[in-house]
This record gives sequence, C-alpha cells and structure tokens, in this order.
Amino acid sequence: MEERLKQQLEFILEMDKSKEVTRQTYLADGSRKENDAEHSWHLALMCMLLSEYANEKIDVLRTMEMVLIHDVIEIDAGDTYAYDPAGNVTKAEREQKAADRIFALLPEDQKQHMRGLWDEFERADTPEARFANTLDKVQPLLLNDATGGRSWEEHGVKAEQVYRRNEKTGDGSRVLWEYAKELIAKNEREGKLK
Repeated sequence: MEERLKQQLEFILEMDKSKEVTRQTYLADGSRKENDAEHSWHLALMCMLLSEYANEKIDVLRTMEMVLIHDVIEIDAGDTYAYDPAGNVTKAEREQKAADRIFALLPEDQKQHMRGLWDEFERADTPEARFANTLDKVQPLLLNDATGGRSWEEHGVKAEQVYRRNEKTGDGSRVLWEYAKELIAKNEREGKLK
C-alpha cells in the first residue's frame, strides 16, 4: 500500500476514537450525552444551514472543515467541561501536545492544512474561525435549552458563567448571539441557570 494512503487511513481510524469522547451536553431528547463526533457533525450542519448569519462573508467549506476537526485533539486531551476551572488551567497545554501527535499522523501537506485549520480556530482571528467559534458556543446552548437546562442544573452553572463564556460569541454572528441570549435569559427565568 502506498505510504500516503496508509497514513490517511491511519488518521481516519484514529478519528474514530472521537466517537468515544463524551461531552457534558445531552442530546436534544435528553437520552444521553453527545460525543465529540456528533458535536462536530452538528456544527458542520449548522455551518451549512446558518452561514448566511455570519457577520462577515465566509468560505463555508473551509469553516465546515474547521468545525469537523476542531475537537479531534480531545482524543488525547479529553473533553474539558466549559465550566470546570481546574480542568481549564491545563487545557491549552494538553491540547497543544495532542495536536502535535494527532496531526503528525497525516501526510505532510494534509498535516499542515489540518493543523493550520485547528490553530486558526483556536486563534479565532479570521471570519471563518470567528463563525466556527460562534457555532461551537451556540450549539450547546441549543441543546441545553432543548433538555430544560439539564446539564446546567447537574453542574450548578450560573447565568453569569454562561454569559462570561460567550463574551465573544457575537464576533462571528450577532444574529445567532441575540438568539442565544434569549435562550439564556429564558433558562435563567425558569431557574435552570442560577
């Protein structure tokens, strides 16, 4: 087998592990928590359908690529819950180390492309990365609202924490952020967020 194909297939099999990384957000029906693969697919679908609400014109395919790989590093680094102060202290270091290993599985050109997308997402310094980050913040809000704030209640999350975490959500889409703020306020009124 050609070395390039061997590396690509090895990477694809490694990505299957993202199905095993459980997040803290429940599926909309509340039956179980979602995994990283489901989360990333959901963001890609959101990008395809909601790109018209980006603050700036974006390359939709590039943004979809970005959201599809933005959490693959969690195969090694694990999912760090957004409202876990202790876990967030070591998050960047764990994720950088994971990115070094995981993207190195690819042929050099694809390694550079994928790592570049991941770094761009982390920096949030392009229209695509800002919109991708908005989607990454809005999707859990949608699911939390759909489940009656279940994971927020389980973790005792306060509205001020959600607002703080979403300080830059409007940078990618003011429209989606305005909608998300309505969801947060609703859950606060209903006592789902303290």
